[in-house]
Amino acid sequence: MPLLYLPFSILVILPFFPFLLFPFFLFTKMTLSQFFAYVSSNPWPAVVYFLILPFTAWVVGMAADGSRDIKFWGIIYAILVYAVCIPGIFAVTLNIYLFLFERQSIWQANIVLQYLPVISMAITLMLIKSKIPFSLIPGFGKISGFLTLIAALIGVMWFFDRIHLVAFTYVPFSVILIGFVLTLLAIRFAWSKLF
Repeated sequence: MPLLYLPFSILVILPFFPFLLFPFFLFTKMTLSQFFAYVSSNPWPAVVYFLILPFTAWVVGMAADGSRDIKFWGIIYAILVYAVCIPGIFAVTLNIYLFLFERQSIWQANIVLQYLPVISMAITLMLIKSKIPFSLIPGFGKISGFLTLIAALIGVMWFFDRIHLVAFTYVPFSVILIGFVLTLLAIRFAWSKLF
């Protein structure tokens, strides 16, 4: 019976693991590239974190097998989804930015920071989906909506970067900003109708 409590104790600590280092980063004037250099020089906490997530999803799936308490397991899976999707979505966004805008070569990609979160997110979400539909996980729609918004923003930014649009106009900035927001809302509406 004590082994049954191990996955739950891991689940309580797991979402807060990245924030255990937060006080260190709070009191230092660290840039994002310095943070990436720090994680690259000491990759084991990140590697362990991203390897524990799919393993925990598998263990929770085995523990929840045959259970009828869908609400409880939905909350447990929601913790896992957020613990894996926040860094995973950040890694996807970072990859898109680095490959499209910075023209980074795929040979220079950092495996721990750019690939491992995405792979861990994909495996964990597949394991979770095999046990419970995503519609029963609280807050999962917010993550997919956030991902849609990020994809729309990157798509619009890439489009303007590719056409090298330079306009000299007397249109106020507020009108341009409103047009940009309306374009994003139209993309979001079209995406929701498509899927």
